[in-house]
Amino acid sequence: MSQTNFLIGRGELLTNDIKGPKRKPSKAEVYTFQEAARRLTPQFSETAAALDTLPSDACPGDFGVARLTMNPSYIARSFFPVAMLRTVGLESVGSRTVKVMPDGWTKKGAPQECTTTELFVAGKRQAFRNLNGWTQQVEPESDEALDLAHIERFSVFAPEQRIATYGCKKDRFFEVGIHLLPDENRLFVQRAFAKYAKGVEVKVHSDLGFTAGNLWFVPVEGKHNNIERLAEFVFVRVIRPMPKLRGMRPVPRAGGVSVGCSLPAEQPLSAEPKVAILDGGLPKHHAIGPWLRSYRVLDEDAADDPEGLEHGLAVTSAFLFGPIQPNGAADRPFAYVDHLRVLDKDADTEDPLELYRTLGFVEEVLLSRQYQFINLSLGPDLPIEDTDVHAWTSVIDDLLSDGDTLMTVAIGNNGEMDRLSGNARVQVPSDCVNALAVGAANDIEASWARAPYSAVGPGRSPGVVKPDLMAFGGDATKYFHVLSPSKKPVLAPQLGTSFASPYLLRSAVGIRAILGAELTPLAIKALLVHAADPSTHDKLEVGWGKVPEDLMSIITCPAGVARVVYQGELKPGKYLRATLPLPAGGLSGNIQLTATFCYASPTDPQDAAAYTRAGLETVFRPNDEKIKDGKANADTKGFFDMKKYATEEERRSDMGKWETVLHGSKRMRGSSLNNPVFDIHYNAREAGGRATGAEKIRYALIITVEAPKHADLYNDILRAYAKTLVPIQPQVSLPIRIR
Repeated sequence: MSQTNFLIGRGELLTNDIKGPKRKPSKAEVYTFQEAARRLTPQFSETAAALDTLPSDACPGDFGVARLTMNPSYIARSFFPVAMLRTVGLESVGSRTVKVMPDGWTKKGAPQECTTTELFVAGKRQAFRNLNGWTQQVEPESDEALDLAHIERFSVFAPEQRIATYGCKKDRFFEVGIHLLPDENRLFVQRAFAKYAKGVEVKVHSDLGFTAGNLWFVPVEGKHNNIERLAEFVFVRVIRPMPKLRGMRPVPRAGGVSVGCSLPAEQPLSAEPKVAILDGGLPKHHAIGPWLRSYRVLDEDAADDPEGLEHGLAVTSAFLFGPIQPNGAADRPFAYVDHLRVLDKDADTEDPLELYRTLGFVEEVLLSRQYQFINLSLGPDLPIEDTDVHAWTSVIDDLLSDGDTLMTVAIGNNGEMDRLSGNARVQVPSDCVNALAVGAANDIEASWARAPYSAVGPGRSPGVVKPDLMAFGGDATKYFHVLSPSKKPVLAPQLGTSFASPYLLRSAVGIRAILGAELTPLAIKALLVHAADPSTHDKLEVGWGKVPEDLMSIITCPAGVARVVYQGELKPGKYLRATLPLPAGGLSGNIQLTATFCYASPTDPQDAAAYTRAGLETVFRPNDEKIKDGKANADTKGFFDMKKYATEEERRSDMGKWETVLHGSKRMRGSSLNNPVFDIHYNAREAGGRATGAEKIRYALIITVEAPKHADLYNDILRAYAKTLVPIQPQVSLPIRIR
């Protein structure tokens, strides 16, 4: 019997810190200081005058907020106007991405409309009145003057610009995002807002509010004309009608004939992984008892929603067994599961506040730090947008930023809606950068495609590749069969991203169950992305692709293949060199190299334009003997295709370096490799600018070398690195059927 070659671990021992390259000089200036002063002086005057017209109670502490739009040539964090803002008594409280037609830029040819960063800057109204006087006094060669020259526009943040939409006339419930001052007592802004809202006859439900970064999300209740007045409060970022929770997709029925199956007699493969399903609860009668570790109702005062119970059981069944063949035998679960009811009967009523109550329960579970694996198949019925980050995304991303938990999120069943309007786009919170957003494939076979109902990308930047992954979710010709409410194992045909998401989590937990705790949740995430196959499908539809049905193909290496796992931490500002392991005599013939980086990142929800605080600049150096004159390091070769990440202008400015997943594959001659390495530079930013006191971040890197001419490549590499690399051995008895 041939040996099974499992993943090679301890790749992190092949890394070392290196000295970084010298920084290139700054680019040419678009505007001289004199031109900038001439352009901006009237804009400063108009902004100050507009702020002076606001009622004093809308400007607590005499604060005002304005919009500072950067010239698109200067959107990198190094151009953040720190010196100027500090000198004039203003500070950034948030940012977003906007489109502008600049008067000038550093590129060749006439300026064209493109994306740039818009900062929200706060300060005393007197500071805004003083701007023109300051412009007259500043030294033309100073850092402050340089900052001024990088500004394209300066304008008031008008009340009407804060209202995303009023929704229907009958809408009385709205959610408000409010900027908090980074260094001040947050309660100052919150209390002032509550007082102001009362004055304009708007009720604030402060007890249901969430703080994420420097944003406070809070539901309010009021008439349209009063909401209009509420928008005058200077710290309001956005007001939008309260979205509803996604409805539970109607359960398809197949003629009313009861179809059964047989359930496994064994316990789960491993008792170690801690898994939670956050959903609508479980019915009184069900057949999953042997694998249910616990069942909790998070709001004991609320009754069950009958549809929620059916949905909750279906989602839990999808995690435990995957799709079950009618009259067939269900696969053995990989782990026990806890079901936590975060949704109750109030979710189906007209009470729009339920959205915030449900998020409160999700937050409670994540804060408990009890689970390594979590599935969430619900959320707001709201497609993502580029300009603002929603409360759900903000809260979840923040709590996943340590990389200790792998959370799968269903992207929504709105894929058949109008694409041009953005209504078919993935739904909140699938734009989380620290979670796995899962779409639905219509089949488990190689001929799979996106199920028509499955939402489409792109995600917000960073997080452009959304969905992250695909898994079978069923469609009208091939249902996803799950257990229905009954003591006996009776099946119900289903379809939806709600089932694709826990099915993918099943694969993640399966890897953990087989290989044990040596692999972090982050490494498992990287492995799933690494193994995904997009087939011929558009990235906007399927992200990185569909995860293989056979787990063994993810965690083993066939002949001529070696797959190595690196897990570790990165220090801000430092350069790490990761060596690619090759056999002692090198490689011959054509080879394929595939690499996947995943890292967990702290986030700044108030800065939609600079959402992730951590970014990786990664370069590939294939041959250490090829060095250009005067250079300290070997030549680089492009590896990660940045067309995946963003619009052309975003790529030019940022090169996708703020994305939390990088994945690429290249074919090359084996002989072209000589001590190949990846050099990784961890950039840190905070509120869009340079970070002070940034923390280490966790990363996982998977590298696969495929060399058909080297059948024993796996063992050759282990022999070459005998003191360093070791196979990650399974922690359970194999072989087993693990589909």
